[in-house]
Amino acid sequence: MPSFALRGLDVARSHVRRTAFRLLPLALCIPPAAADSAGVSAAPVAASSAAQNSTDHETNMLPAVTVTASGAGAYRPVVGPNLPASTETVTRDQFQNWNVVNTEDVLKYLPNLAVRKRFIGDPNSIIAVRGTSNVQSARGLVYADGLLLSNLLGNNYSFPPRWSMVFPDEIQQVDVIYGPYSALYPGNSLGATVLITTRMPTKFEASADLKAFTQHFDLFGVNRNFSGTESSATVGDRIDKFSFFVGANHLENSSQPLQFATLAQSTTPAKAGDTPVTGAYFYNNQTNAPTAVLGMSTEGIERTIQDQLKVKMQYDFTPTMQGGVTLGYWHQTYNSETLTFLRDTNSNPVYGGRVAINGFEYNIPAAALAPSLGNSENWLYGAWLKTHNATGWNGEAIASYYDVSNNVVRTANAGGPGNGPGLITFGAGTGWKTLDLKTTYTPAQREAGLADHALTFGYHYDNYFLDNETYNTLAWRNGVAGAFANAFRGRTQTQAAYAQDAWRFLARWKFVYGLRYEDWHAYDGFQALGASTVPYPGADQHHLSPKASLSFDATDDLTLHASIARAYRFPTVGELFQGQTNGVSIINNNPNLQPEDDLSKELTAEWAHLNGLFRLSLFQDDVRNTIFSQTDTTVIPNVTNFQNIGKVRSRGVEVSYQGQDVFLHGLDMIASAAYTQSKILANTQNPATVGKYFYRIPLWRANVAGSYRFDARSAFTLAVRYSGRQYNTLTNTDTNPDVFGGTSTYVVADAKFTFRPTKQSEIGVGVDNIFDERYYVFHPYPGRTFYVEGRLHL
Repeated sequence: MPSFALRGLDVARSHVRRTAFRLLPLALCIPPAAADSAGVSAAPVAASSAAQNSTDHETNMLPAVTVTASGAGAYRPVVGPNLPASTETVTRDQFQNWNVVNTEDVLKYLPNLAVRKRFIGDPNSIIAVRGTSNVQSARGLVYADGLLLSNLLGNNYSFPPRWSMVFPDEIQQVDVIYGPYSALYPGNSLGATVLITTRMPTKFEASADLKAFTQHFDLFGVNRNFSGTESSATVGDRIDKFSFFVGANHLENSSQPLQFATLAQSTTPAKAGDTPVTGAYFYNNQTNAPTAVLGMSTEGIERTIQDQLKVKMQYDFTPTMQGGVTLGYWHQTYNSETLTFLRDTNSNPVYGGRVAINGFEYNIPAAALAPSLGNSENWLYGAWLKTHNATGWNGEAIASYYDVSNNVVRTANAGGPGNGPGLITFGAGTGWKTLDLKTTYTPAQREAGLADHALTFGYHYDNYFLDNETYNTLAWRNGVAGAFANAFRGRTQTQAAYAQDAWRFLARWKFVYGLRYEDWHAYDGFQALGASTVPYPGADQHHLSPKASLSFDATDDLTLHASIARAYRFPTVGELFQGQTNGVSIINNNPNLQPEDDLSKELTAEWAHLNGLFRLSLFQDDVRNTIFSQTDTTVIPNVTNFQNIGKVRSRGVEVSYQGQDVFLHGLDMIASAAYTQSKILANTQNPATVGKYFYRIPLWRANVAGSYRFDARSAFTLAVRYSGRQYNTLTNTDTNPDVFGGTSTYVVADAKFTFRPTKQSEIGVGVDNIFDERYYVFHPYPGRTFYVEGRLHL
């Protein structure tokens, strides 16, 4: 029996929506979390709890639901009755037939969206969508049951969402909202907002899952297999009004080589005293410049071990009031192995100094092949209380605290296998806390299925704090902290109030409009370099962000939308105050940054046809004061840090389709194609970039994934991902992108076969990158990767 969900049902007139309305009484009886063993005899209180549990934190602001009798994709948004934006959804029934190890994998086939995931277990997986690149992490929001997982301490690949606070096995549905069109979310929604809805048990359940994966990788002489495993176990139950879920997860993996030490091919003849070496590789880099590859550097091969614990508890105080708490724990240790390719005449490894290669002199910096290791311990605490009356007023309160209780990075000053001098960076005490209060009003529907106004009012508070201290050490692997090197600290705080109304003023017309007021404050900025201390002055900004969207049901199956929104993305602590100086990188800050000022527009048509939904969207984002790390070429010497770019315009078109039983019974599809042109229109600090394409925004993206259910026990999925031309520099000088250091055009195919021998067991065999495409996001992406999975559940 398939699962069903009820979320803001809009009694519309299309054929698909009529189907949902006819099946509404049945859906009321079946808890959404019981996809594997649902029964119509479930107790009413359990059904009520499950229906609420499937309701995302944007109450009455999410799309209408199509309820079908198909086993795959049992519930799916069709048209957002009160959401002024394009939305795409993936359900548990869909992604359970994909190769999913980490939570972010469930997004891999959604329209005009990509995840920068370099290997299984990569802690730096950033989403990129429309005109937001995969290093602009502060332009994306990720929530799990209303708890904010977005790491808005910075704005690059080092500040990804904390995906690890969600088990893939607990996910019921993921909605992706494109653009900043809802007043309920801050300007960080400029790219997309990801809403993860997890499930709670309706009866006793337990599961155990084991995955193994391996890839063969060959590049610059590194020719070997890299493998890993992931295991998890969960248990949950519902006892009267109380329900709980407990899960544990352990992952171990070794990445393919991620980074190589390179130097421009030398034209300086070797001198006496230079050490003759062999073993270097040569290639033309992303700018077509001849380049020598000396070995694996910095990250090299990253060996990661991750442990995760999740506890959720929920209690029904009354039939319409629930409360709950969440505890998440994630611990990681990693070791980045580096390797030199260079050997002297006695076959000894060479890690630095002046060397002679093919008769030319190269000067290898000491830190070029320096390894690193580290560990991090993270806690998420969350609590919520909400009501869920069918009509009238409802309230919701959600509080969260994310604590980096321990974070240590150790980096050597030089390459080699020894335990010599290095640096230790401590990041404990970093984190964020949030509070969200919201009330909504849902009027009773009239006989034609219409209501005048659906209201939402809310308050938001967040406080982000970051604290890094770096010390010298005589033994980088395990030595104690010695002399002080540097420190960076800072805080930001935002308070916001918002209101939004969905007004059905005519039978076929709806107007959703809202206003968000934000009060942002940055303070306690501080930098210490050796004996030099620099305190930074605070900063304050106050802005209003209006939103509006008009929708028209042109026919029973066709709905048109026009939306416009203003949004402000405020600078993060990292961009303003926090630098980093160690053997791996140097990041400069800029306490004078202005917020990104965006005007977004979208036209969308949604057509229910061929057992699914087609969407066509035209969009344009005009962002003034885009915050990005670039070089100011108008001053001497040039300065590279986070700066405001005058104006960046991104415009494009998306076409997507999701359908069930497409052309033949049992075939479900998700397909999309998108064109995005993102260009720099004004940049006074680096005029050479004006008129160029913005950083890492591909012109084309396309995905297609088809799952065929042979019967109730077996299914096969075949999928293809495509990403077109993009640039790794603001000046678009990377004319040879499909090499290490570039950003590739690629076509990648994936497949998985799933078989359920019994109702309590499942076996999966899959492969990603079937044709072993070698493609890059500066770092190389994984090669052909094989998966095998076994799962037992009660």
